[in-house]
Amino acid sequence: MSLSLSVSTPGRICLFGEHQDYLGLPVIAAAISRRIQITAEPTSGPEVYLALPDINAEERFSLTTLPLPYQHERDYFRSAVNILLREGFQFSNGIEGEVRGNIPINSGTSSSSALLVTWLAVLTQLADNPQTLSPKRLAELAHRAEVLEFGEPGGMMDHYATAVGGVIYLESTPKIHLESFQPQLGTFVLGDSLQPKDTIGVLKHVKFGMLGAMEKIRQYDPTFALPACPQEKADEYRHLLTADEFILLKGNLSDRDVLREALTMFQTKTVDHQRLGALLNIHQSSLRDAKRVSTLKIDRMIDEALKAGAYGGKINGSGGGGCMFAYAPENPEAVAEAIERAGGKPYIIRVDQGVSVQPKAVSVDE
Repeated sequence: MSLSLSVSTPGRICLFGEHQDYLGLPVIAAAISRRIQITAEPTSGPEVYLALPDINAEERFSLTTLPLPYQHERDYFRSAVNILLREGFQFSNGIEGEVRGNIPINSGTSSSSALLVTWLAVLTQLADNPQTLSPKRLAELAHRAEVLEFGEPGGMMDHYATAVGGVIYLESTPKIHLESFQPQLGTFVLGDSLQPKDTIGVLKHVKFGMLGAMEKIRQYDPTFALPACPQEKADEYRHLLTADEFILLKGNLSDRDVLREALTMFQTKTVDHQRLGALLNIHQSSLRDAKRVSTLKIDRMIDEALKAGAYGGKINGSGGGGCMFAYAPENPEAVAEAIERAGGKPYIIRVDQGVSVQPKAVSVDE
């Protein structure tokens, strides 16, 4: 029996909670029907060879000397092997395969996390001592291989969202708490602005601006806690903050409450699709006006999507570029055309399953 297999993992969108996780607040994310796929089989020689035709590249390294030395920043193919070695996996044979995908790259849809989850699933299946790990375990290992191994900043939303699939609710503090849902949601339209993200510039304003504001508030009111502070109480702190800091505070409190309303929908399995779209619009208003992470082009793409019949939409990811998405359960083709007219590259998508392991190749739709 052949050991060849095909593993695929979805990208993700962040529905609610953008720029909230590093403040100790939860997020809600959804896996999308754009995926990374690796088809692979074992070989007798102790070498990994992966073709990456989508980017006209290849990955090749020997498994004779372990652990593997890193050759460049974010050397994920090697870091996944090293993480698994520490978990007791052994690799005496080689692996040959091909990596393909249709997740937009460098646009906030977690293509790198999906790649790592996929590669880890391949490695754990083709190791000398194979195991089938749970999606949650693959997510934990992918976070170690992508973030912790290279000292990068970043939470676990991307890894859980891509590995587990469906819609997830994730709390990171004081400890990891994960809930997963399979709501009956309609179509979304993802729109790539084709503008590179400005993550560093965005975080300087959004993250460090808000952390500074919270420190000022705590010096005045040691009982202050962002998860518990009512929106109306924000006015009591206005005199402590700059105008920008106060706007950030109000925006984060609004985003927190929007997420809580959406979570109730998913938990009770009573999704009001029009209200879900309205919540996305409220969230986008905060991301655009308070956090200033949207761009004029993305604003235009969202506006045109709404005019074409979308229920709501928002920027996706850290911001300063990248993607937006619109919730368009009715006539998504018209919404996609509107996004394209506004200069974006549209993709009609649905909420999708998480990591999938198949015993034979499964094609990725282009």
